[in-house]
Parts: sequence; C-alpha cells; structure tokens
Amino acid sequence: MMDWYTTMETFPKIYWTIALAGSLIFIITLILSLLGGETDLGDVDTEIETDTGIGFQFLTFKNLVGFFTIFGWSGIACMDAGLSKPLTILISFFCGLIMMAIMATMFHYMKKLNDSGTLDYKNAINSIGEVYLTVGKNRSSIGKVHINVQGSLRELEAITDESLDLKPGSVISVTEITANGILIIKKQS
Repeated sequence: MMDWYTTMETFPKIYWTIALAGSLIFIITLILSLLGGETDLGDVDTEIETDTGIGFQFLTFKNLVGFFTIFGWSGIACMDAGLSKPLTILISFFCGLIMMAIMATMFHYMKKLNDSGTLDYKNAINSIGEVYLTVGKNRSSIGKVHINVQGSLRELEAITDESLDLKPGSVISVTEITANGILIIKKQS
C-alpha cells in the first residue's frame, strides 16, 4: 500500500491525501453525530448575514469537511478521466463549493425547523376566537376565550372594554395584550 502512495507523482498525491483525510474526518463526524456527540472544534463558524435571526452559515467546520472531501474525490475522478491539471483544479474547486452551498442551505433550513414552543402573545392580535367563560363588561371580570395562536388552539384569559358582558359562544377578535399577558377583546360584528 505504501509503495503505491510513494511512487505516485506529487499532484495526484495531494489529491489522494486531501480526499482520504477529508473522508476520514467526514466519517468520524458522521459517527459522532449519529451517537449524539458534539463535533464542533471551538468557534470556527462564521455568519454571513448580519440580522439577528438564524444566519446562513457558509463557512463552518462541517461545510469545510464536505468541501475537502468532494474536492479531493472529484479531483481524483478528473485525473482518472485524463483531464489537465488546471482543469482538474477548477472542476474540483467548483464541486467543493457546490457541496458547501448544498450543506449550508440544508443546515440553514434545518435550523428554521426548530421551534421553541413558547407562546408569544403578540401573535394573537387580530385573531378571531370564541368566548369560553363569560368576560365581564368594562374590564369588570376576567373571562376565558378559545383562540388559535401559533398553530394551536389555546384557552387564554381575556377582558373587554365592551358595555355588555361577552357570553360563552360569542365570536370575538383580539385588539391588544396587557403587560401581564391578558387579551383585550371586542365582539365581532
């Protein structure tokens, strides 16, 4: 095995080294990910976007491993096909970049699937619901309403500024939220 490697020219030797090292790190990363292990090596991630949401991370450890793995193997395939050295470098670099873009896009959309499950009361504003327990007129007593917020039906406390009590079954809409999370509702006409 070592005779094969030592008799090889420098250019193919570089590609074989990159392909084998990248593949080894890729396999280790894959096994650790499947076992639940953490494979980040410090803080090597760089965020491209400047907003405070989930950024599109192009330059990460996993993306670099994917780049070098595909770079190496596509370069070996190009050399086996008899392509020139400049064309081999160009094609393998392009294939590596495509792999990085695919992985970055995949991780970006996978992170967007994450949901904290925390109810944000502001999402209830302008929603339509139904009174469950009587809501007292002019904020005289707190009642309860059934309202669809963030994709699920919730039973939340509510008050109203209406001049009549809102009885169970009344269709309402949310106009505001108090500081402590109580809905301010009005009857739908």
